[in-house]
Order: sequence, then structure tokens, then C-alpha cells
Amino acid sequence: MCDDCSAYKMLFAQGITEAGCLAHARRKFYELWAQHKSQIAEQALDFFGRLYEVEREVRDLSPDERRRIRQQRGVPVADALHEWLRLHRQRVPDGSATAKAIDYSLNRWAALTRYLADGDLPADNNWVENQIRPIATGRKNWLFAGTLLAGQRAAVIMSLIQTAKLNGHDPYVYLRDVLTRLPTQRARDLADLLPHRWAHSISQ
Repeated sequence: MCDDCSAYKMLFAQGITEAGCLAHARRKFYELWAQHKSQIAEQALDFFGRLYEVEREVRDLSPDERRRIRQQRGVPVADALHEWLRLHRQRVPDGSATAKAIDYSLNRWAALTRYLADGDLPADNNWVENQIRPIATGRKNWLFAGTLLAGQRAAVIMSLIQTAKLNGHDPYVYLRDVLTRLPTQRARDLADLLPHRWAHSISQ
């Protein structure tokens, strides 16, 4: 699942299946509405809101049940949105901000709606983006890491911190415990200190 970054195109040409991010498509219209109070954008946001209303209801269901409800309730909304997009695209001039927002969705429609037929797919990649947000926020500071090796070490630390979070650990507690145990940890047992295998030491 991804946005329209050109770096992914080669993967799709090799047979990787693309799932589009619904949030990226919605964002184009939100920006249009926020900046220009566009009525067309407001109407589009209403369609996206109805799709996300379905997602809120199926979030905690099994994949099969999620797919069933998406097919029953999400597909009609998506079909109506698609028809609405095609109709309004004919009414706006090429190159306009509205045309670009509409084209983003129309050109990726199959990918954007792929989640409706697969209960295992999310509607967007917001979860992933939230996980990497600290990295995106701090990357300007990391331009001045000093050396390539320092940058690589920073990347390792950030990977450990984020992986610790994904495994339900407090990063401070995890790193404090690991750094305390590291000097006496046997080389063959180092893998036990990785976030997915780590067990808090009794002494801490």
C-alpha cells in the first residue's frame, strides 16, 4: 500500500499488486477545500467521509466479515464517488487544482478501491505513516550527524526505538535494560536482546 511515489512503479511492473492509500486521495480534496473553500472539494470529502464511516465500523471485525460489509456498504459509496468524479472532471479545466485532485483519484481508482475486495487490506497507510512520523520530523536535524557512520548508527538506534514501540515496550526501559546487560551478554545470546525477543531482566 502506497501513495503515488514514482519509486514504486518498477515494483508494479514486476508483478507487485498496488493498493492505493485512500487518505492520500482524500487529502487532495481537503487541501483544496481548506485553501479555497471549494464546493466540489466539500462534496468529495462527504463521499470519503462515508467510506471512512464504514471503516470505523469494521475496524475490529474479522477479515471475512470486514470484506462482507465493505462489499455491502462501501462499494455502493465508492461507485457513486467514481461516477461523481468522472462527471465533475468534464466540468473543470485541465491543469486546475480541482482537475489535479480529481485526476489523482481517477488515475488510481483500481488501486484505491482494492481494499474493498480484501478484508486483510487497510483503506489507507496512515498507521505506517504515524510510525515513521518521528523520523520525518527529525530528518533535517540528522543532516548534521557528522559522518556517514554516525548517520548509520542513528538509523540503528531509531530502528530499535520504533521496533520496541511496535512490540509494546517503553523505549527508555528497553534501552536502559539492554545497555546495562550488553557488556556481560554472551555473543551467542545477543539476539535475545532484540525487541521482539527481549524479556525485562528481574534485577531492573
